Amino acid sequence: MLVSIAPTLDRPKWLRAPAPTGQNYRDLKGLIDRLRLHTVCESAACPNVGECWNRRTATFMMLGNVCTRRCGFCAVQKGAPLPVDYDEPARIAEAVSLMGLKFAVITSVNRDDRPDGGAELFAMVIRAIRQRVPGCGVEVLIPDFQGNLAAVETVMEARPDVLNHNTETVPRLYRQVRLGARYERSLDVLAYAGQLAPHIPTKSGLMLGLGETTGEALETLRDLRARHVGILTIGQYLRPSPKHLPVVRYVPPGEFEELRRAGYEMGFAHVESGPLVRSSYHAERAVT
Repeated sequence: MLVSIAPTLDRPKWLRAPAPTGQNYRDLKGLIDRLRLHTVCESAACPNVGECWNRRTATFMMLGNVCTRRCGFCAVQKGAPLPVDYDEPARIAEAVSLMGLKFAVITSVNRDDRPDGGAELFAMVIRAIRQRVPGCGVEVLIPDFQGNLAAVETVMEARPDVLNHNTETVPRLYRQVRLGARYERSLDVLAYAGQLAPHIPTKSGLMLGLGETTGEALETLRDLRARHVGILTIGQYLRPSPKHLPVVRYVPPGEFEELRRAGYEMGFAHVESGPLVRSSYHAERAVT
């Protein structure tokens, strides 16, 4: 039975994140501003920015902070994309070095204006971090590149430690949640990355609370495992503003735990599942 969409829901008391304060947070914000970088932590209004930045971890977002798609869930600015900054990978590598990171997570806005969707810059930043900080692990969270498999090859040839691409929601909700994306195309990207380099783990994430049923969520997990995805994140959708899709349901922690167990039973090597989990949350745990 489908859940009807409610205009507004009060956020439950158990769904709270610490405020972004503290010296580490201030130091990291200053560093990111000085190097003229963007993070998904700020641009996507991540609720974990306080926790993660105080642990001196961040998810860097390349290719500007303006996305060419208008997904109904995402807080990142939409519109005409910014010019490509080819010095950006070197500045990200500098930030990784200054932060003393042992594991870095890199993502980007969608750049449907570019033939390769920005794959060239992903490869450049992987290589820049490898050169500047040898031994640092690198996870890349890529867009679907509009199904351009040559772009996936470009990224995989640079040998990231983890290749992440989020399915975000169940196929029935794609038209309202992920404008411009296709469920099967996302699965194809993940499957092809795994075929190119079977030793590099693939990863995907799912948001709950948009109107999906538990059965649909489980079927999506099975689809991911059928493509040999090994790392899984499951979190609660939080509405960034009144202009975005409403929250249909706040999923209680017990259901996240049930999905975590189901994921392990299906064969996922690592599962992060909880209300505040995001795609890069505790990313290093999956490979260390």
